[in-house]
Amino acid sequence: MSQQNQSSAKKQLQDIPISVLDLSPIVIGGNASESLQNTLDLAQHAEKWGYNRFWLAEHHSMPGIASSATAVVIGHVARGTEKIRVGSGGIMLPNHAPLVIAEQFGTLESLFPGRIDLGLGRAPGTDQVTAKALRRENMSNGEDFPEQVDELRAYLKPDGSGNPVRAIPGEGLDIPIWLLGSSGFSARLAAELGLPFSFASHFSPDNTLPALNVYRRNFKPSQVLDKPYAMVGVNVIAAETEEKAAYLATSMQQQFLNLVRGIPSKLKPPVETMEGIWSNYEKASVEQSLRTTIIGTPETVKTKLQAFLDETQADEMIVNAQIFDHQERLRSYEIVSEVFKR
Repeated sequence: MSQQNQSSAKKQLQDIPISVLDLSPIVIGGNASESLQNTLDLAQHAEKWGYNRFWLAEHHSMPGIASSATAVVIGHVARGTEKIRVGSGGIMLPNHAPLVIAEQFGTLESLFPGRIDLGLGRAPGTDQVTAKALRRENMSNGEDFPEQVDELRAYLKPDGSGNPVRAIPGEGLDIPIWLLGSSGFSARLAAELGLPFSFASHFSPDNTLPALNVYRRNFKPSQVLDKPYAMVGVNVIAAETEEKAAYLATSMQQQFLNLVRGIPSKLKPPVETMEGIWSNYEKASVEQSLRTTIIGTPETVKTKLQAFLDETQADEMIVNAQIFDHQERLRSYEIVSEVFKR
């Protein structure tokens, strides 16, 4: 083992920042207005508990997700907090003209200086029919994502860099750009550009280590970073007892089950058991997608998060918790924050 690997192997949870990934869940019996207020409440608590960033994800035509107008929700959260970084996890760039994103995030950075992150993904964040409605004639398949990233970054350079089209606001602002991925494509691009990389381990566990290896092995130092910086997503459902955590986690399991069935829905209340709700095939599919999900007591969560850190050597973790009851969701995030401080 190299000296560098020996050093990195000693990394402990308290050595790295933790952040929040929020999908602003709309629950059965609830509505988007309540979800967006809960999102702000979670962000305010996360700030108090020492979380580093609060990211929101762009999804469309999803009955259970209220963060489709991601830039608007980022402004809502940033206005209601004081210091926590707020950003996108992520903006699905093929859905948008890069100029529009440069202007939106230039506006956010102008309103909340030094607090805005711009995470970019290349997936549609929805189905193909909805993607067509979003993109109209521009039916990108994501292959031109590198060109879109270049165009967006050009708008943010000082003095327009000779560009006849200028992003005002946006031009000359220092808005950290992250590339997000669930495969090796964005990992390789982030390495080539010397940008920070965030991997969606919370729903693509099998690709986590291969993508991180691609990123680190191919990384080229840049004006942004002199060495790789990788953040990994992880689902954590924490409670005082194993039984309660397992119970709360059934809401997320039902959500993934409905995705497997092609019928996305609002977040359902927890159930005593999933047996009889899913078939053996569906159970295997959901459990495979949620293989790195961590469910349990503070002690269990700490042990499994440390094992995940040992495996990934992440520089930061971003935690998602799809929990039906808002107070239980707050408690889960509070437990995680305490685990990282021990």
